Amino acid sequence: MVYDGIVIGLIVGFIRAGFMNGLTALSMVRIRGGYIFPALLLFQFVLMYFQGSNQFLAHYNGYFFIAVYLVGLYVLWLNRHERGFWFIFAGVVLNTVVMLANGGRMPVSEEAASVLDPIYLKMLKEDPVIYKHVLMTSATHLPFLGDIIPLSPPYPRRQAISIGDVIMNFGMFIYLQKVMLSHKVEASLVEIK
Repeated sequence: MVYDGIVIGLIVGFIRAGFMNGLTALSMVRIRGGYIFPALLLFQFVLMYFQGSNQFLAHYNGYFFIAVYLVGLYVLWLNRHERGFWFIFAGVVLNTVVMLANGGRMPVSEEAASVLDPIYLKMLKEDPVIYKHVLMTSATHLPFLGDIIPLSPPYPRRQAISIGDVIMNFGMFIYLQKVMLSHKVEASLVEIK
């Protein structure tokens, strides 16, 4: 997920820019359509919460996730002039393409899922569709774009990620460095004058 890129970008940004400069810079961030991202996140949580109890949602859940990704791509496109956003956009495109090719679900390899909680892998094997994920099979389309990269200790979080996730994280890191360090540069220029 792109959360790792945010966390790492913030930590490095605060170290490089200083805590107060970093906070000041973050408070001035303005992303076109940025209010849409929290709404999309909330919508995903609602889908996750109700998918097991609602047959309609369970059946069409993947298509709702595709809609979320497409709206997210629109917002990213609006902000394409921001440094790092082309990487974020490219990562989301790759994830959207593989999900479209697999009925609106993100395929996850058994090998990558093996680093997760054993209950999650068991659930994937028993019910091949969990939340927005589906266990990879020989019928999976574009499996190289699915969640095939396992992360486990010494990495702080156990997770299975895709190539698209890696690219998104890189883009978010670049964006946060640009934002947080630009205020430090501006503050330095003011001091010089």
